[in-house]
Amino acid sequence: MINLKVLIREFYTRDTVCVAQELLGKILVRKIGRKKLSGIITETEAYKGKNDPASHAARKMTERNKVMFGQIGKTYVYFTYGNHFMLNAVAKNAKNNAGAVLIRSIEPQEGIKLMIKNRNTSIISNLTNGPGKLTQAMNITKEQNNIDLTKKSQVFITDGIKPKKILKKSRIGITKGTEKLWNFSFQT
Repeated sequence: MINLKVLIREFYTRDTVCVAQELLGKILVRKIGRKKLSGIITETEAYKGKNDPASHAARKMTERNKVMFGQIGKTYVYFTYGNHFMLNAVAKNAKNNAGAVLIRSIEPQEGIKLMIKNRNTSIISNLTNGPGKLTQAMNITKEQNNIDLTKKSQVFITDGIKPKKILKKSRIGITKGTEKLWNFSFQT
């Protein structure tokens, strides 16, 4: 893979929904020592602050969600359903008190053998096609919470490809804010 430019902080300093759409086609990179795992982001979801009832930040700042209220361009990793980590990129404009984009799916590019080992599956189409599968394949845990995505560190996001057609639908697994079509995807 060519050495693509890491997204700068200003990329994340915009409306969360806009950032969620524009993260499609970008490359998520995970470095573990000398090993590099990467994939094209193929599905995202936007979560805003106080005016988004489905967001962790809808009510108030807590120990769990405080990264959503903090500096943009950082990772927000949380544990859910008793066995899955979820990776988000903090993104918001000045009008919002909090915001993050859930990275729901990637198309694996580099480090596929290690991803297969981490997930204990050889079915590539099932390797990273969900947010919990993605974090397991890339070995992303709470240890990667609050990492600066704008620097080449453990986790970062680079330029990628431009999607031809973006699909919009309701976010998955929520009961509030279902009218918002803030789930975005495309196929490579």
